[in-house]
Amino acid sequence: MSLFDRFKPLIRSHASVKSCGADPFGIRMDRVLSPTEAMIGGRRTILAGTNNYLGLTFDADSIDAAHAALAAFGTGTTGSRIANGSYAGHTDLERGLAEFYGYDHAMVFTTGYQANLGIISTLAGPQDYLIIDADCHASIYDACRLGSATVIRFKHNDARDLDKRLQRLAGTDGNKIIIVEGIYSMLGDQAPLAEIAAVKRKHGAYLVVDEAHSMGVLGATGRGLVEEADVQSDVDFVVGTFSKSLGAIGGFCVSSHPDFDVLRVACRPYMFTASLPPSIVASVLAALKVMRARPELRTKLWTNVDTLYDGLARNGFELGVQKGPVVAVHLPSPEQAIEMWHALLEAGIYVNLALPPATPNNSALLRCSVCAAHSREQLETITETLTEIAFNTGLLETPAKVAFG
Repeated sequence: MSLFDRFKPLIRSHASVKSCGADPFGIRMDRVLSPTEAMIGGRRTILAGTNNYLGLTFDADSIDAAHAALAAFGTGTTGSRIANGSYAGHTDLERGLAEFYGYDHAMVFTTGYQANLGIISTLAGPQDYLIIDADCHASIYDACRLGSATVIRFKHNDARDLDKRLQRLAGTDGNKIIIVEGIYSMLGDQAPLAEIAAVKRKHGAYLVVDEAHSMGVLGATGRGLVEEADVQSDVDFVVGTFSKSLGAIGGFCVSSHPDFDVLRVACRPYMFTASLPPSIVASVLAALKVMRARPELRTKLWTNVDTLYDGLARNGFELGVQKGPVVAVHLPSPEQAIEMWHALLEAGIYVNLALPPATPNNSALLRCSVCAAHSREQLETITETLTEIAFNTGLLETPAKVAFG
């Protein structure tokens, strides 16, 4: 048996996807021109699949801060903080995050994936239970596999099903740790966090919320769904990433648990991974300040969400049930999704192609992400182009035209 024989179905599937033209999972951006445009295959292309929600990847203050840190501290740390020590920026960023979120402690990871991997796998021991939403991100599922706790899934966004599953555990030893997300990355819907917090209180469980896609997007100050739902006192740990609204890379966890800092010497993904480069830390600190100082970015983002979501909905597309910066367009089959994705790219529009088994309910999706930096013209172009392609491929019966207000 060949080492890669078990991947043959995936190899065949990927080959089928690539046979239509460009590889949707290997797109090369020859040059990124702005938060909303890039050169792809020699063509100026609108970016609508980058999770760059506040458009801060080209923020001048963040770039200047990164340049200064690069010159002062070099290109990298060459090791973990346990082995090589913390740079001043690491501790400054942790203090800034804790203060921003209103928790006592913060811990920074090299990626958002590692934040979930490290926190969840370390918190839950062999006698404990992880009760996770069925649509949780792959990093959460991988964290469950890395750890030693018993894993129980509850129906997506169903607080009553969560309550039933916790009720069945009544009287058992071990901690019960609930894991949900603020905004789910594929369909863009939000957790019913107030209801979940009530279930958590009823059963004396712990609650971890992954705010990767909701930081900077939800809440009066951009702290995410925990702030929007006003349940901070019920949330024991908030996990997030710098690779969405803050336009960089890295992850974090904030908490007020008095023994939180023991995780620094108990969490293997933190202990044995090289820490974030000083330039990235500096850019994230600057972006955090911009996000707090410019709430109009969040206002513009939601105006843009209305433009794209409402336009596509009026034209007859089946979208995710909840409006947000992740706009998921449902397609009848993977084949039609692939065909439409290629047609969009040929027309100068880049979105994400999401196919089974990586999608909820084995849906075939074109996943668009809205940015505060998108112009109204760009969003109208996306809507009109997608509508025309849908008509040409038979998805829509009439080439409807959006009446933009």
